[in-house]
Amino acid sequence: MPELQIAVIDVKPGAALESQSGLQMLRPRIFGAFMAPAGPRKVAAIVMHPTSNFMGHYLIGPLAERGICCMGLNSRYMGNDTLLLMERAIQDLGAGVKHLRAMGYGKIVLIGNSGGAALASFYQAQAERLTATHFPDGDPTHLHPDDLPPVDGIALAAAHLGRSRLLADWIDPSLTDEHDPLSVDPALDMYDPRHRVPYEAAFLARFKGAQQARLQRIEQWVLGRLEQLRSTPGAPRDQAFIVYRTHADPRCVDFSLDPNDRAPGSVWGDARQVNYSANAMGRTTSLTAFLSQWSSRSQADGPANLARTSCPKLLLTYTADQSTFPSTRDAWLAAGGEHIRNVDIVGGNHYLAGQPELVPRAADAIAEFAHAL
Repeated sequence: MPELQIAVIDVKPGAALESQSGLQMLRPRIFGAFMAPAGPRKVAAIVMHPTSNFMGHYLIGPLAERGICCMGLNSRYMGNDTLLLMERAIQDLGAGVKHLRAMGYGKIVLIGNSGGAALASFYQAQAERLTATHFPDGDPTHLHPDDLPPVDGIALAAAHLGRSRLLADWIDPSLTDEHDPLSVDPALDMYDPRHRVPYEAAFLARFKGAQQARLQRIEQWVLGRLEQLRSTPGAPRDQAFIVYRTHADPRCVDFSLDPNDRAPGSVWGDARQVNYSANAMGRTTSLTAFLSQWSSRSQADGPANLARTSCPKLLLTYTADQSTFPSTRDAWLAAGGEHIRNVDIVGGNHYLAGQPELVPRAADAIAEFAHAL
């Protein structure tokens, strides 16, 4: 079995204070962990998430055993998405692709696992045709085609549709005061026991409409606040704020909705507790990061970007996933068209946690796909 090696990759600096580390700002770097199989360097893969630490990803070793150098790569935002800009994250991913090319690998596959799926799709779409010349707030990205060398294939696993889609599905519409995480309208509270499962169609319609309305209010406030800051002499160009209660997806408790083999709750445990927790998806963000990640103006929608790519694609559907569903699979397949095929990992939960027997199945499918490129 090859040994785990560490890659240290210099990247271009972005906005000030992306990191609180002075050393990191002076010489920005990202880090990856990989295993290089013996023999010719033919095929490599990168598994990367916008913010999660993937240096210990469960596919690194199994893919190395199957002749594929797999790098778990971290972005500059590892562990903290408060200031995360998706346009900067794909720049980091491009640095990883160039690193593997320099090592001599002729074919490279992006493995878009979980939130990495939309990242991989965004990357390849921009690599094939660069359109993200500006951030959603209007500032230039300074991205150059040389930053984003195209890859040869994309494999998606337990693939979310993108951060803006997640927040649209998960934001709690029952919150009545954006400054009070305990404020609640019982008529819209999916966790109120008076709303019995399975939920009535009328309640779900009101719920979805209120989710959209809350998101629109936040987005309009963000745009207005940015305009105010940038028209005020001496004011900062950005600020942080909190979005309370961001884990209220009826599918967490109503299994008649988008049915699959999932267990009750969310991928992080009891859904209501996650909803009220101090740290959850999209909880702390800045104005510019909100627009880039979570808003309707985000350029990082997964299926929309995947549809713009021409390379071969593989989708692995984990059938007991608590956060991707049959409708998620269908959206990816529609976007991939004739260039994508699906493989079910039957019984797989989102992280394949406690399911070591399923990891080789996922690795087999990806290895077969990658070697055939």
